[in-house]
Amino acid sequence: LAASTTPRKARLSRRDAGVLDEAFDRCGAVCKEYAKTFYLATQLMTPERRRAIWAIYVWCRRTDELVDGPNAAHTSALALDRWESRLDGVFAGRPYDMLDAALADAVAAFPAVDERPFRDMVQGMRMDLAKSRYATFDELYLYCYRVAGTVGLMTVPVMGVSPGSQAGVETVYAGALALGVANQLTNILRDVGEE
Repeated sequence: LAASTTPRKARLSRRDAGVLDEAFDRCGAVCKEYAKTFYLATQLMTPERRRAIWAIYVWCRRTDELVDGPNAAHTSALALDRWESRLDGVFAGRPYDMLDAALADAVAAFPAVDERPFRDMVQGMRMDLAKSRYATFDELYLYCYRVAGTVGLMTVPVMGVSPGSQAGVETVYAGALALGVANQLTNILRDVGEE
């Protein structure tokens, strides 16, 4: 994976630890409410990894809500431009709000987290604004990569790879990407029956 292009500031000051703790608590509450089994799995992680995963989950959820949430009809390309500018702030250590602050702290704590998958996810949301049908599997795959495969790429650096693993890091990333794409394809197939 390519290295991040935005220079990162050091982790947020611990003098704001109370606010940061509250931000992570909110992230955990959102994860617990909307992704119950995923939340339970995070309980097996170290506290620092768990909090970082919650922050990533919440950012992904907020990003998805821009095009799939209750106000999605009002989301424009300009709104996604603004969201992407906020992402710049996260990776530069200048968060916009407390949930962004949790993610900023997480990406500072885990410098291997690359901003490219986050940007790619925003591009997936742009695809949602432009079209809902894909003529080829290659187009569909690109969409699935952007809206779901990216999640695996965001989280592997936090979850890590066991030092004793027989699989190389590239294999782990490929597996995480494939799992995300497969989950999105499954979601699409499930939606076909409902719609």
